[in-house]
Amino acid sequence: MAVLKVKFTKTRRDKLAQVLWILNWISVVTGAILFSLGIYLKVEINKRAELMADRDVQSVPNMLIAVGLIACAINFLGGKICYDCADATKFLRWKLILLPYIIFTFFFTCCILVGALMCYTMHGQLEESLQLGLADAMRFYKDTDIPGRCFLKRTMDLLQIQFQCCGNNGYKDWFQIQWVSNRYLDMTHREVQDRLRSNVEGKYLMDAVPFSCCNVNSPRPCIQSQVTNNSAHFNYEHQTEQLNLWSSGCCRALLDYYTNIMQSIGLTVLLTWMFELSVLTGVRYLQTSLENVLRQGDPDSESDGWLLENSFMETARINLNIIKNLGKNNHVDTANNGDPNINVPSSSKAHYGPDNLPPQKSQAVS
Repeated sequence: MAVLKVKFTKTRRDKLAQVLWILNWISVVTGAILFSLGIYLKVEINKRAELMADRDVQSVPNMLIAVGLIACAINFLGGKICYDCADATKFLRWKLILLPYIIFTFFFTCCILVGALMCYTMHGQLEESLQLGLADAMRFYKDTDIPGRCFLKRTMDLLQIQFQCCGNNGYKDWFQIQWVSNRYLDMTHREVQDRLRSNVEGKYLMDAVPFSCCNVNSPRPCIQSQVTNNSAHFNYEHQTEQLNLWSSGCCRALLDYYTNIMQSIGLTVLLTWMFELSVLTGVRYLQTSLENVLRQGDPDSESDGWLLENSFMETARINLNIIKNLGKNNHVDTANNGDPNINVPSSSKAHYGPDNLPPQKSQAVS
């Protein structure tokens, strides 16, 4: 029994073909939108690529770019097919192509759905990349004289100012690394020497943060050195001074920023998938109704259209049998050393009977 069978008159078939022609051109536009979103996300990620570890965070934008380009091509072809199918006689030129087109488009819509899901599942991968990348950027913050790292100080400062954040997970992350280069330390000063000796790795650690961690909303001048020393500053309690430094970490700030972008893109891709699926459903109805018209031989007659000619279980069973038969046809009898003709009797040998002797020739009577 056919699944979701609908009866179509000639007028309804013509209107369906015209509507699908318009919808396919709209789908070309949606494909261009997906391509543009992929480019936008790729640019946003590349802006801060130096703050991310070498993780495959480009998979989502690359997927969107590829899906957008393929959607433009598929729907452009679909628009041409639907335009010609408005005339039943022109349907013949697309008859053999239409079913493979529908099958390919169905699997392509599954790729669109995968792209939408990837936008929502990239959170963990992106967080790991940002954690490792920001940790490296902070560690190389002081290396302003080393090629390949000299830009990281400016990058981190701009990041903390723009996103109003400090450190990787918080401002105390700066206490655990040496972010001031030895070139700017007076090695003859006793305090510097004591700090270097007190650290087993010989690093100059201090409870201070870069200037970019200062909160511009603070009512008092920013305290960025001896942050945890209350006695070093008048009327100061570092545990209650919430407005002195940015409290949130840059990993969380960047993660929220990219998550909002990807959730918006994911919703757009999901809506595109639903739209593409509805267009594909209409094309399937058009194809089956036109094929039934050809069987009837009257282009003006009514015809049935459906999604599946048989039930879901029956369709699955038929396709499974087709796959099994293909496997049997390609099977080679390996028990006979791969020669399929080994059991075929040779035509050069004649079988004459139980004694395997040729019959006696009769002597001609003279």
